[in-house]
Amino acid sequence: MSRRSTGVGSAWAEVQRQQQRQAEAQHRARVQQQREAERQQRAAERALARSRREQQAEYRARREEDARRRSGELDDRMAELANLLRTGCAVPALTPADLFTPEDLEPFAPGSLAEPIPAPRPEQYMPRQPAGWGSRRAQEQAAQARYASDLRAAEAAEAQRRRQLAAYQEQYRHWAARRMAEIQQHNAGVRELLDAVGRGEPDAVQEYITAVLYASRAWPQGLPRQVSASFEGPERRLVLNWELPGPGIVPEAALVRYMPGADRDKEVARPVAERRAAYRDVLAQCVLLVLREVFGADPSGLLESVALNGFVDETDPATGHRTQVFLASVLVTRQDFTALNLSQVNAVDCLEQALAGQLSPRPDKRAAVAPARLPGAAGRQVASQGGDEEPDLLTMDPLEFEELVAELFRAMGMQAVTTVRSGDGGVDVDALDPDPIRGGTIVVQVKRYRNTVSPSAVRDLFGTVQSIGANKGVLITTSGFGPTSHTFAHGKPLTLVSGTDLVELLHQHGLRGRLGPRTASPAASSPAGPDDEPDASVLGLRWDGEVVLDVCAVVCRGGRALDDDRFVFYNNPRTPDGTVRMMPGLGEDKAAIWVDFDRLPAEADRVVLVAAVDPEANPDADLTGFTNARIRLTDPTGREADRLEVSDGRPGETALVLGSFRRRPSGDWTFVSGGKGYGGPAALTALLHDHGIEVE
Repeated sequence: MSRRSTGVGSAWAEVQRQQQRQAEAQHRARVQQQREAERQQRAAERALARSRREQQAEYRARREEDARRRSGELDDRMAELANLLRTGCAVPALTPADLFTPEDLEPFAPGSLAEPIPAPRPEQYMPRQPAGWGSRRAQEQAAQARYASDLRAAEAAEAQRRRQLAAYQEQYRHWAARRMAEIQQHNAGVRELLDAVGRGEPDAVQEYITAVLYASRAWPQGLPRQVSASFEGPERRLVLNWELPGPGIVPEAALVRYMPGADRDKEVARPVAERRAAYRDVLAQCVLLVLREVFGADPSGLLESVALNGFVDETDPATGHRTQVFLASVLVTRQDFTALNLSQVNAVDCLEQALAGQLSPRPDKRAAVAPARLPGAAGRQVASQGGDEEPDLLTMDPLEFEELVAELFRAMGMQAVTTVRSGDGGVDVDALDPDPIRGGTIVVQVKRYRNTVSPSAVRDLFGTVQSIGANKGVLITTSGFGPTSHTFAHGKPLTLVSGTDLVELLHQHGLRGRLGPRTASPAASSPAGPDDEPDASVLGLRWDGEVVLDVCAVVCRGGRALDDDRFVFYNNPRTPDGTVRMMPGLGEDKAAIWVDFDRLPAEADRVVLVAAVDPEANPDADLTGFTNARIRLTDPTGREADRLEVSDGRPGETALVLGSFRRRPSGDWTFVSGGKGYGGPAALTALLHDHGIEVE
């Protein structure tokens, strides 16, 4: 039989065991605490990661939603354009009755002046609590005094109200009489106009129709409303020109996508064919809507037919002049038009087939159509609405033109005065820019020219700047500058402002001006020769080596030729408009090309220069012998403006892109060196194929 030890050893052992258990408990507690801290940290990290993912997801969702919203806006815009005619037809057409102003005046409304000022009542001032005989008498006297004071104030306020009401009534009577007289005068004028319209007086018909079209409620915001018309009484025919929207009305983007990898929005371009088709449809709808408004405004049947010409009115980049380019034209009788169901037609088919009208096949390229008939034929008067009366800078008095330029500088925040005509040293306007960093004295010369400014004028201005110590010289013209002038001005304190830039600056600063009269279509002039253009450029090419080369030029938009006729080489020595042509090399130049940069087509933005081995003269040669090549930029007098370095040829290559002159947004031309070579017997064919030219 065993027994429990109770000696000292046992007690000591028990104490040790208790300490071990306590240490183990503490260790387990620390481990548990550490594990709990790690668990909490992991939970916090997971929560933070989840929060970041959620934030990223929310950010991405917002960006994607914004892209969808922008895409929806593009879709809504296209839907609005597609339903332009249907929406316009849902709006009642203006009729003669709409010209009258109702003789209903706004009633007299005095507002608070119509309410009398309430007078105080004596019972409101009686003491509320009983008091002793002496105290009550004092309270009644005080109440009577307050009542009398408030009554006098109320009576004064009421008298003031009655005076104000009487004055307001008198003002209203004067206003009502004056307004009624204006309305009656307007309505009498409308009746007189409509009587004249009923008699078929041309001036009245023109004024009435143009006014109705200009005020029509069928057109959405943002569409132009410029109109001019003439009425041919014997034929009961209205001839009118109506401004159409430009191609920019059709959005270039089809949709917007958010690119999360790059964190940006990407606009997906609408196909060119789709934009062109949509633009043609918009133009056709506009023409039909104008016809609907014209015939709707004539319920009496005065008009037997309408000749309508639709045009775009914008600055021609080639000439800098405001130009009307006709993109649609139709001559339609009332009977034929009223037989249409406009709410169901296809606008393009209706215009071209049902009405036998004309619609430009390439309106985005300003391909014009011939107007059926123009307003003002046979000397008839023309009425217009919506046009501008901007002064023609080309016909403005020289002193007025200089003052307009000075006013432009003042509108730009500078001090400017015109100079005295004699002894001005070639300076027309003195300007001072107060800006402490970029400011200083500016001398300004103005050239009201129709032809390109000669480079000598730019050189003369630079001499004036140097001689009088000015900070800058500015040459402003109504025409333009050629590459020779820009090359000379580069790096010098000179600024050249062309006519188109001047018009844009005037409009930006609230001033007015245009270049030349408005014309029905771009002027068709014969191509100018080298002797006709003072600042045309000669591109002379010289190189070391005996290899014989054919030097060619391609007129392009982007990297593609405008058409096959814009490829100038030995079998096609000039473009159809004569702006680019081959010419023999002069002096040390082995080849040369003449380029009239100012008269290149508006859509052209580069002229690419190409050199290829002559296969007949050097059938086995490559471009190894084409070294130390350079292009001399000269004017027709032979004065050298610049020398442009180009890449040497390489073994195995037989064709080489020398470089290209490129049009900047400002209208200036700069040279960009090339260097891409092509090898093999079909090297030139491959080079031209890359530029969109098919060679057999």
